[in-house]
Amino acid sequence: MAKVAVIEDDLPTSNQLRAWIESARHGIVVDQWFNRDDAEAAIARERYDLVVLDIELGRERHAGVAIINAINKRHATPVLVVSAMPATIYRSIMKALDAWDYLQKATFEEADFIETFLEILRSVPAAAADTTELSMDPLRQRTPMWRGHRINLPLTAQRILAALFAQHGQVVSYDELFEVVKSGRNRDNIRKHVSTIRDAFREIDPGFACIENVPMRGFRWTDTQ
Repeated sequence: MAKVAVIEDDLPTSNQLRAWIESARHGIVVDQWFNRDDAEAAIARERYDLVVLDIELGRERHAGVAIINAINKRHATPVLVVSAMPATIYRSIMKALDAWDYLQKATFEEADFIETFLEILRSVPAAAADTTELSMDPLRQRTPMWRGHRINLPLTAQRILAALFAQHGQVVSYDELFEVVKSGRNRDNIRKHVSTIRDAFREIDPGFACIENVPMRGFRWTDTQ
């Protein structure tokens, strides 16, 4: 059963969005939140499959930006932004923050909302929150995920992680890893990047031990830990 949060300070609009969501698919559970504090507390407490979010909440013009950042720190929950702010300006901003899509109020019909909502919901694997396998998040081509949580890594570290995971179970040599870094092509630098990767994983999973050091050769991703 999918669980959705609607974060919208205007009660009639919130109720309309809830009605559309409930009509889109039987059995969806909808929580409604009307301010940033309550929304962020719910995000910390609950595990939502999708969040429908307004940018401006009460007097906070960009409360939605803060909420998206809070979501990204905890989970990989997709966000559909529904706002009166101009799409020509804010769509690209929201995309940069990892929102899945942006709908400008008063420019779309119920059918448009439902189609977009269901498309996003179908794109999210049902087991994403519980997976024990690394996901490189190919749909958004952004930060990788581990057990449903985002791993915050610099771009070079992401490239090294992708190279290791693509050949999991096999040794990836230092020479192969040199090919994915733009500068600092030496073993000490590679080892520093791998240390950064391990530290990032251990922030959310202290027992993480999937990257093995193979002395004199390179590193290997192993599925056992």
